Amino acid sequence: MKNIAPSITRKRLLIEGYYSREIGEHEVEEFLTSIASKLSLKFYGSPIVHVPESLGKEENQGFDAFLPLIDSGISIYVWTKSQFFAIVLFTCKNFSSETAIEFTREYMLASEIVSKDF
Repeated sequence: MKNIAPSITRKRLLIEGYYSREIGEHEVEEFLTSIASKLSLKFYGSPIVHVPESLGKEENQGFDAFLPLIDSGISIYVWTKSQFFAIVLFTCKNFSSETAIEFTREYMLASEIVSKDF
């Protein structure tokens, strides 16, 4: 992908995987604030968590959440039936992808995990 705005610092990381711990609204909120703190990313609001129960397809039920950062934000999507998650970190500040991936692996008790920087 061509970098059409080289003067703007951007770091993006996608992490996906299967989790094996209990995940509820509290854990989603805790994950977002904990990963931000672990990566020294400052947030300016509380996590916004949506639980669209009974809306859409049953296999897509779970959580959609966002944490606003001073330098952009972190989103997480959780499919509870499949025990699958997808996380997108988008910042205007550099952070360690390896630290983010390892923290996610440990927090989610991930049995399988993949990631991509872009």
